[in-house]
Amino acid sequence: MPAPGETPAAEASVLANLDARSREIFRRIVDSYLASGEPVGSRHLSRILPISLSPASVRNVMQDLEELGLVYAPHTSAGRLPTQQGLRFYVDALLEFGGLAREERARIDNQVRAAAEEAGFEGALTEATALLSDLTHGAGVVVTSKDNVRLKHVEFVRLDPERALAVLVGEDGSVENRVVATPAGMPASTLAEAANYLNAQVRGRTLAEAREDVARSREAARGELDALAARLVDAGLASWTGAEEASRQLIVRGQANLIADLHADADLERIRRLFADLETQTDVIDLLHRAEAGEGVKIFIGAENKLFSLSGSSMIAAPLRGGDRRVAGVLGVIGPTRLNYGRIVPMVEYAAQVLGDLKRSR
Repeated sequence: MPAPGETPAAEASVLANLDARSREIFRRIVDSYLASGEPVGSRHLSRILPISLSPASVRNVMQDLEELGLVYAPHTSAGRLPTQQGLRFYVDALLEFGGLAREERARIDNQVRAAAEEAGFEGALTEATALLSDLTHGAGVVVTSKDNVRLKHVEFVRLDPERALAVLVGEDGSVENRVVATPAGMPASTLAEAANYLNAQVRGRTLAEAREDVARSREAARGELDALAARLVDAGLASWTGAEEASRQLIVRGQANLIADLHADADLERIRRLFADLETQTDVIDLLHRAEAGEGVKIFIGAENKLFSLSGSSMIAAPLRGGDRRVAGVLGVIGPTRLNYGRIVPMVEYAAQVLGDLKRSR
């Protein structure tokens, strides 16, 4: 999705076909849906519009909106609801994103930073997801890589003539092991040489920092190490890069909020499907990864993403940017398609900003 405030070409074309009256009626239909989840009829609209229109005139406009694919009637003689296309158009072209209330800003700041003081960055992530869940009545989600641990020690242990175990020990006592291929007949001294070089480079750094430092000094390393040891250093770094990709963690808080405002059996089935999606985790992580690209908040609505094609849910997500503006994770909120987008977008954006600041200060 474009950043809030940008209007894509397709939306601009639809917008050009709407006069001020049609735009106002469409906005009221969507606002009513976001507030109640219920269809709104022409008689009710005629009473609340700021301009004087008869129910018959409103019905004519609603018919035009239906022909544009922006609204639909869920059953005969019903009012109208926005289609998924209509919601996307509303979010991209018509929605005004307000600022965050001072109280909400202070609450996010205070609680997330207090959690970081008490339980580190991991604690801040958990608090941010729980807080967003509480503030938005959706499910708070965050995905990050577990490469925040500072490294203490690196070692290579021979397994057989053509394989060695690359071992990373973190300052927190965590251990990562990966098997790496070694040239046949590599002497034990080469394993020790590669480990000594890496220990001098990586101690006290995170895995991401260590990889960058070693990559920058790779030419110098080739001068300091023999060819076999240099190859082993590269193999070790490559294996740990794979370990980082495999260690993406997903935190979800507030799933219970998603069942607090159900309107029908169809809603309950939608939530069951969403819960099943959240349990599998993989698709949620993949979707959150899509929010890493570019700047700002991304909004995913319903079947625009395969994850929500059955559950009819939406996600609002923003990247967390640590040192050098590198993406350190993604924070978001999942809920029904009638999320309060205008209120939640700045909330997610600010919480991601606070977590990014904490990440950079570590």
